[in-house]
Amino acid sequence: MSHTEADLVQLLHTGPFHLALRTALAVRGLPLQRVQHHLAHRGVRVGVTSLSYWQQGARRPQRPESLKAVRALEEVLQLPGNSLLRLLSDDSAGRPEVERPAGRSYRSLVEVSGSVEELLAELESPTDGGLHTVGHHERVRIGAARELVGRESQHVVRAHRDGVDRYLAIHHGDPGCDPSRVVVRAVENCRTGRVRWHAETGVVVAELLFDARLRAGDTHLFSYGFEDGTAGPSGEYVRGFSFAGGQYVLQVHFDEAALPVRCRRFAQTSAGAPRGGRAELTLSGRHRSVHVVEQGVRPGILGIDWDWS
Repeated sequence: MSHTEADLVQLLHTGPFHLALRTALAVRGLPLQRVQHHLAHRGVRVGVTSLSYWQQGARRPQRPESLKAVRALEEVLQLPGNSLLRLLSDDSAGRPEVERPAGRSYRSLVEVSGSVEELLAELESPTDGGLHTVGHHERVRIGAARELVGRESQHVVRAHRDGVDRYLAIHHGDPGCDPSRVVVRAVENCRTGRVRWHAETGVVVAELLFDARLRAGDTHLFSYGFEDGTAGPSGEYVRGFSFAGGQYVLQVHFDEAALPVRCRRFAQTSAGAPRGGRAELTLSGRHRSVHVVEQGVRPGILGIDWDWS
């Protein structure tokens, strides 16, 4: 028996699942496309991306159809029955619980919370989406007419419960915003699902779908954006945080034809509370932007506002 074969036998006994699967694929000399073909012949449909995630340990099969695929994988890879399924069960039993961070409701963070809650209900989304932020870098673009042109986010989240496969992104336009004309962009590691909006308040809620379900403790990095440009002059950008923890970076970039005379950061404990934590921000000359960095956010509100005259 070769050394790799010996490794396979050992990993089928000790796990973890993803290393055992990766080693089995290497020992049998089967590329993922070929494995997918064999599974399809057995009436099991699974994507090459999912197979790749499973053998990297980035994702974990847990839905009934995924477990059926694992059982078929045991046949394709000529492994003892239940050898991979048993590792999934063992890994789950030994996995520590992920604590759900203390959270805040939309009602305390957003002035238009009624519209947000109405749109979330249309999407049949629970108040707790099962995700909290590990890191979030947000870039806001202000145009030549002083309008909010758009914003982009690179977001890293962690699941605090099993089965999460989507994130609901909320955009609140400035007064005069036409939410029906706001464009949602799924940039990286997500795709756009259902989009709902509320015309009177300019709120847009977009469903961003992941390629696989996360288990508790999994992290996911994805990027998305909103293209707006439908409202009047903008004077601030505000971000509410339901959960504590993680780093947040907010950058506001201004068009060279419309530069503010003053920029400040601020914080609030809730939407109706007075603004505190004021600090002047210096507009960078060549890049025409200001930013704030919060290393460990707390539930509440952070933002940047500016004066045009």
